[in-house]
Amino acid sequence: MRLEEAEQKDVLQVRMLGGFSLTWNGALIAGGSRSSDSQFTYLLQILIHNREKGVTRDKLEELLFEDRELDNVHHALQSIVYNSKKKLEKAGLPKVNYIVQKKGVFFWTPEIPMIEDAEEFEKCYREAEACKDLDERLAFYMDAVHWYSGEFLPMQTAVIWAAREARRYREIFCECVERATELLRVGQDFFQMEELGTFASKIDPLADWESITMEALSSLGRYEDARKLYDDTVEYYFNEQGLRPSRKLLEQFDRLGDNIKHQHETLDIIQSELSGMSDQFPGGYLCSYPVFTGIYRMVERMMERGGQSVYIMLCTVVDGKGNPMKEGPNLEELTKRMADAVRRSIRRGDAMCQYGKGQYLVLLVNTTREDCGVIQKRINKRFIQGRQRSGIKYYVNSVFWTPEV
Repeated sequence: MRLEEAEQKDVLQVRMLGGFSLTWNGALIAGGSRSSDSQFTYLLQILIHNREKGVTRDKLEELLFEDRELDNVHHALQSIVYNSKKKLEKAGLPKVNYIVQKKGVFFWTPEIPMIEDAEEFEKCYREAEACKDLDERLAFYMDAVHWYSGEFLPMQTAVIWAAREARRYREIFCECVERATELLRVGQDFFQMEELGTFASKIDPLADWESITMEALSSLGRYEDARKLYDDTVEYYFNEQGLRPSRKLLEQFDRLGDNIKHQHETLDIIQSELSGMSDQFPGGYLCSYPVFTGIYRMVERMMERGGQSVYIMLCTVVDGKGNPMKEGPNLEELTKRMADAVRRSIRRGDAMCQYGKGQYLVLLVNTTREDCGVIQKRINKRFIQGRQRSGIKYYVNSVFWTPEV
């Protein structure tokens, strides 16, 4: 259920999740494209969301005026309330006493029927928690998930009460998604699980909900779709926040690899598909973090037999003072230039991947500690241009194998 789907005649529709708006019979009363930071709007947000218990005069004055020095705070509040009532009447709402005062407590009128999305969202969650029938419980969880259309009053993130509510509602949303996923998994309803994961990813980005969609796609045998989703998600997370794949996504990637089945082919054809000879770049093998992880683990196992010397090196872009660069307009360009310098400075048998913003991991096979220093000099020579103040800081560890006693 969404607020738009619950539209009823002569019912005030209040959106608090993902934005703010008051709508009456299709007409926008407040919020939306209009100014969302006026005291009129803020007063309505406070009173409507707290309409059951009301808000005391002192609390309302504190929230509306904060630390502003006013000659007469009570008069200022009365003025805002009076003007707000006039605006609401002019907007076409029924002529009632919109803001009621009882013994120093202000209430939003109960005379106008209302649907508030945040209230409906929490109501569905409570119903799900109290329900014993699994099918009904799932239906309530799914209804709750679809009522949640984004962060609570996102324009009020600096306001303590709103930020506290936003955090509480997001925690409830996460709980609903996780519990609905578990029920769908038990019932093997992977079509609805796919829809749930897709919706959650759109509403709450960068929260790993894509792992739910990947699980559903894999369970439905749609492995290529799952792999594409994984690739797109890894690229999106990194471009948006510099984040590497989470444990959840890596687990789904491993599960995906276990389940992919190919058509029956001869070894020659299979080997031609596996071969990377089409990559004629003379430098190192640039791969994704999950692939790099697999290579690293394979090298560790190979070292149990051989006696190869293998090192792992982390290259980090630093500023003129030697501090890691985590933000900045030049970071993306410097990262690309470092990647090119690193790739051209290592051998084709070495692997590398981007780890974070301004960072690359390099796996140097059959290399000595002294060779690592030589490689670093080659990288610096290709990376440093003119009087450039930024540079690269290197961290090197040996990849060693300790035999069991």
